Amino acid sequence: MKTLKCDLCEVTVEGETFEEWMKALHPHYSIAHPEVMADPNKTKEDGEKWMAENRARFEAA
Repeated sequence: MKTLKCDLCEVTVEGETFEEWMKALHPHYSIAHPEVMADPNKTKEDGEKWMAENRARFEAA
């Protein structure tokens, strides 16, 4: 089980795999950072970059 901080605040979330960590992070993001999730200026590439960066953070933990 790995524990990582949210990339935007100090909240921590646990997961056995990156996918589980993402699933656990989603409710927090929806409540604490809805502006990020609803940003119409975010592109598919922005999302892919976020996924790659956070997967690397998860793997390094």
